[in-house]
Amino acid sequence: MKYAVTLGLWQDRVPEEALATARAAEAAGYDELWIGEMATWDVFALATAIGAAAPKLGLTLGPLPVTVRDPTMIAMGTASVAALTGSHVDVALGTSSDVVVRDWHGRSRKGAAAALGESAQVVRELLDGKKAASGYRLRVAPPRSSVTIAAFGPSAVEAAAAHADRMVVNLVSPATAGRLVEDLHDAAKRLGTEPPRVAAWVVGALNPKPAALDQLRRGIVGYLAAPGYADMFRAEGFGALVDFALTRPHPRELLEVIDVSLIQAIGLVGDLTQIRDQAAAYAAAGIDELAIVPACTDDDPAGAATLAGLRELVNDAAASR
Repeated sequence: MKYAVTLGLWQDRVPEEALATARAAEAAGYDELWIGEMATWDVFALATAIGAAAPKLGLTLGPLPVTVRDPTMIAMGTASVAALTGSHVDVALGTSSDVVVRDWHGRSRKGAAAALGESAQVVRELLDGKKAASGYRLRVAPPRSSVTIAAFGPSAVEAAAAHADRMVVNLVSPATAGRLVEDLHDAAKRLGTEPPRVAAWVVGALNPKPAALDQLRRGIVGYLAAPGYADMFRAEGFGALVDFALTRPHPRELLEVIDVSLIQAIGLVGDLTQIRDQAAAYAAAGIDELAIVPACTDDDPAGAATLAGLRELVNDAAASR
């Protein structure tokens, strides 16, 4: 099992804390940092700053929404970060959500599944230094980045089997992760391809205090009634909570009834023994890499204590490779 770190970009924390989390990840011995893009930083700008602040980290940018950023834009930004920082930079692609694509950017997600595979092909060509059909070629050194595809539904899994070096799943239980790994292998067999390795984003909090648990619980509110996720939570024994979420209560009412056990079902939360067991469950499900999204609170600024405390898992993983 490989371990990496993912920035939480928590809305209840100052945006600049992302840089402190990057430095904490580097100090704790992780070799990869995922940098997503939500409501704060432009991903390429933040990645360039992190490349200077934590130069030992490899960076994975995204998942970037393919109906918002076109392949040339993605490749140009990725190559720019690599050239300006000297860091190894990979890229992840996804279809994102209606809120991000439609509401924030005024774009449509229509055809997003097809765009995912098409974008992956063009982005890979450009990052390998090839000329795209449009005639564009990178003007800086091609970083030859790997391409990851974020997947949850069947179309995205199919795209990952066809075009990705890695597939990533987000906030899923080990059981659901295992099903997605099986789906990926089935798709690869149909397509005659080699199935890519699979990473999972998982929230993390070692010996969490109430503030960390509250932050993680807030982060799950929007997922409870979401298609696919609702079914997953039902399967994990939280059917009554899903039923309540589907009545569309005020988020504060929903937050009040989310139990810590729900967070533990989809992440690495608890003492070190509990976290070892949770990580082992993901490994048994076929997950190759865990990307930890650390809780960041006044009790644990930048998630530094959690990341340092899990160093033992990182070292064990490094020793076994």
